[in-house]
Amino acid sequence: MSKATRAKGRLRRQRRVRAKVIGTPDRPRVSVFRSNRGISAQLIDDSAGKTLAAVSWSEPQMRSIAPMEQAEKLGQLLAERAKAAGASTVVFDRGGYRYHGRVKAFAEGLREGGLSV
Repeated sequence: MSKATRAKGRLRRQRRVRAKVIGTPDRPRVSVFRSNRGISAQLIDDSAGKTLAAVSWSEPQMRSIAPMEQAEKLGQLLAERAKAAGASTVVFDRGGYRYHGRVKAFAEGLREGGLSV
């Protein structure tokens, strides 16, 4: 019997979420990745298999911001880029992470940016 690790548990949760959350051209999926250093996200159309927009903590204007504030500003930036790509409504894929902390701040930033999540 294999030992359950933190990474394996997250992968199981991620697969469970992805089975229910699907991005379409009208309503793309926002996929979130959280690391110890920062947060990144993509706006994905699963039917075409294409990324419509993306943001990352490694962008020059985001590097010097505190993590919680950084997550919220990245959400607002992705909302702007999503509107430019023609999306106003998205479905949120938390990527196996708990919906609190930086993931929650990112989702609130999306909402403040004008996206319907």
